This record gives sequence, C-alpha cells and structure tokens, in this order.
Amino acid sequence: MICTGAAHGRVLFSVFGALAAMCILAGCSRPAANRVQGYVEGEFVYIASPYAGALKSLNVRRGDQVKTNNLLFALDNEPEKTARDEAERRLIQARFNLEDARKGKRPTEIESAEAQLRQARAALVLSEKELSRQEKLVLTSASSVQDVDRARSTRDQDSQRVAQLEADLITAHLGARSDQIAAAAANVKALAAALVRADWDLSQKHQASPEAGLVYDTLYREGEWVAAGRPVIVLLPPGNIKVRAFVPEAVVGSIHAGDAVSVMVDGAPAPFMGKVSFISPQAEYTPPVIYSRESRSKLVFMVEAVFDPKTASKLHPGQPVDLQFGS
Repeated sequence: MICTGAAHGRVLFSVFGALAAMCILAGCSRPAANRVQGYVEGEFVYIASPYAGALKSLNVRRGDQVKTNNLLFALDNEPEKTARDEAERRLIQARFNLEDARKGKRPTEIESAEAQLRQARAALVLSEKELSRQEKLVLTSASSVQDVDRARSTRDQDSQRVAQLEADLITAHLGARSDQIAAAAANVKALAAALVRADWDLSQKHQASPEAGLVYDTLYREGEWVAAGRPVIVLLPPGNIKVRAFVPEAVVGSIHAGDAVSVMVDGAPAPFMGKVSFISPQAEYTPPVIYSRESRSKLVFMVEAVFDPKTASKLHPGQPVDLQFGS
C-alpha cells in the first residue's frame, strides 16, 4: 500500500509539472500586445465609358497585369465618328467663309469697277468742257441761260458719279464689314470648340488603363450592349491594396501614422513591411468576428497600413493577416 501511495504521488507530481510547463509555454506564446489580426482590403477602380454602345473589343482578360495607358476595351464608335467628321467639315467651311469675308472682290469684279470709273471720269471731262462752252456762248447771246443750267447739271451728275465709283472701288478692295468679319471669326471659334468636343466624345468610346494594375474582373463580353457609365473592367492597382485591422483602445495610443508595421501572411517565408497610413479618429465596437470574451466589451479603432507597389502586388483582398506594429 505504501508503494502504491508513493507511485500515486509521483503520478500527481508529473501531471502538475506537465500542467505548469503547458502554462509557461502558453504564457510564452501569448501574442504581443501590439500584434493584432487583420485582413487585406482592395480599393477597386471601375473603368467605364460615359457613352453607351456595343462592346466591340475586349483587350484584356481577368488576371492580366496591365501597364499605364494599355488599351482595355473599345465600344462601337460609328455615331461619334460620323459626328466628328461632320464637325470637321463645318469648321473647314466656316474658315473659308471667314477668309472670303476678309478678302475684297474678285479681280475681274475690281477690273469692271475700274473701267466704270474711267468711263465716268471721261464723261465728267466732257461735261466740264460743255459747261465752259455754254458759259462763253451765253455772254454773246448765242446760248440761253437754260442751256447753261442744263450743262451745269450734267457736269454735277458726272462728278457725283465719279465720286460714287471711287468709293465703290475702295469698298471692293476692303472686303466685308468689320462686324461681319467678327461674326465669321466667332463662328469659326465655336465650330472649333465643337470639333474638340466631338474628338473627346470619339476618344471616350475606347478606354485605357489609368495606371498599372491587375485586371480583377471583366463584367461584359464582346458584342454585349453596355449602358452609359456602366463599368466594363474592374482594375486593382497595387497602390490601392492595404491592410486593415481593428486595434484595442488600450493599444491605439502607441500607434502613429507613418509607424512601421510587419504583416505576417500564411505561407509567406517572411513578413511584409509597410507603414501605418490611417488611424480612425472615431471609436467602434469590437466587430462580431472577434469572439474573445476579454475584448468583447472593449472599443477598437480601425488602423490601415499601406505598402510599396511591389510588396502590395503580393497581397490579395480578403486575405487574413497578422499585424505587428513597431520595428
């Protein structure tokens, strides 16, 4: 019986020793206070055209990596192309009209006006001679006063005719009036602006990637009708990938924007290094996905961390991670 009791005591001692070792190990493996769980978040860029049309070509597939200005898709652009061509022709017509308004009459028209002026001047010379002759004749009573008045009237008419044709010739060299030229110039500017708008409308029927990134999804197939403003490509640039975590109130005071953060990912041989980019100024209740009884009633603050594009491209939205704040 004594031997049995001694053996029983040794068994209890072994059990207590094992429990103590487990407690020590548990204490040693307890996560640090500044280490929290989080997840990868992605802010997607939805590429769309402001105009409707059938999807003519889809130049990328889901999972492709694209560079800046790579063509993503193109919609049917026949209506916009027709409108653009019409705007260009209207502008050409307006420019010709403006040039025509600035010019004088055609050379043959000017030659005709000059010939008429020469005829009028010749008639004036003749009428002046006739007036002089009639004035001399009236002194000798060989002519009447009425003949002198008639000759003077003819001379005056010929003089006014010469003045009229001289003014017409000057006007023929001048072209249109200044207000007509100004109106034609304003019309050219308006049509030039319309052409710029038509060019922009045409360019919007095909969309390129605004920055490098991952084609996360394609929402339409070639041949399908795409409504105006509906996204066709979902793009995920590396700079839009971040890690989000909810930090207890007791820890958030030791974290500052710009602090280094280590992100541990399952299966990755080494942590990814980033920095804190945002700390929420507003407290939230512990999200329901955290089931710890100790932290259930505590307030938490959302903290976001960002990475350089090369590192961020190795992370995937929705991926669970562990965050270690501080260097």
